[in-house]
Amino acid sequence: MTGHLAGRVAVVTGAGQGLGRSYAIGLARAGARVVVNDIGRAETDTGPASTAHLVAKEICNEGGEAVANTDSVAAAAGGQAIVDAATEAFGRIDILVSNAGIERNQSYAKSTASQWDEVIDVHLHGTHHLCRAAWPKMIEQRHGRLILVTSPSGLWGNFSQASYAAAKMGIIGLANVLAIEGRRYGILVNSLAPIATTPMSEHLLSPELAANLSPDKVTPAVLKLASDDLETSGAIIVAGGDWFASAHIAVSPGARITGGDSLEAVWDKVVSSDGMRPGAPLDPDTLHRMFVG
Repeated sequence: MTGHLAGRVAVVTGAGQGLGRSYAIGLARAGARVVVNDIGRAETDTGPASTAHLVAKEICNEGGEAVANTDSVAAAAGGQAIVDAATEAFGRIDILVSNAGIERNQSYAKSTASQWDEVIDVHLHGTHHLCRAAWPKMIEQRHGRLILVTSPSGLWGNFSQASYAAAKMGIIGLANVLAIEGRRYGILVNSLAPIATTPMSEHLLSPELAANLSPDKVTPAVLKLASDDLETSGAIIVAGGDWFASAHIAVSPGARITGGDSLEAVWDKVVSSDGMRPGAPLDPDTLHRMFVG
């Protein structure tokens, strides 16, 4: 396979089915050599098989290059082993798609500590373990593309997904910092919030909506975020059903209390979304505007 990612090496976690499978196949078709990671098993005509091996075989049958890995991202050793699989098989790692995930959906009042920990371990800790393992290698080669998969649930919330949403919003925080620290090394870091029909989401979607949200319709965003000509870093890309957008953490103009005013008197301005602008409230110009005037 040849394409704009020829010569690059990609790792995709949770790639045995759904979105991850689509990402892995799309990256391979664009020329990347791919480590297909998944802990899942599937029944085949010859018995149970690793879903990672099945997808890797599918890629190889199309003329691509892929190896399978079944380590868990939930442990630091697993994250390291996944990245090591790329360097051992292909000599480097250029692209990391941190996609592996689970759900333990339960209303917050009924959720358990173990459910919370399981979700945080896979999504947030798992993303950290992968980034931690890949980071020094990308610094050394002065090139890297991290695509950290978040969710609309993290951005806006969803009933029964407190742990999932908390983990996914945490990933955005991690991506924001890595985007700042990585740019000097040629490492670009972006978050991706996909909307697609997968085994994890199909029970939440109407049949009509599910039919229009193929995982393959998200993959163009991954191919763009993985490309050498990318200049964007620190973005949150929302993608689904051939629709692409960017989400922003925005700050309203707000209000300062002056003279005899009280917070109560200006509260409507504080919570208003009118005049919101995207940007980091920690940059010097914004801080000066907010606190000096």
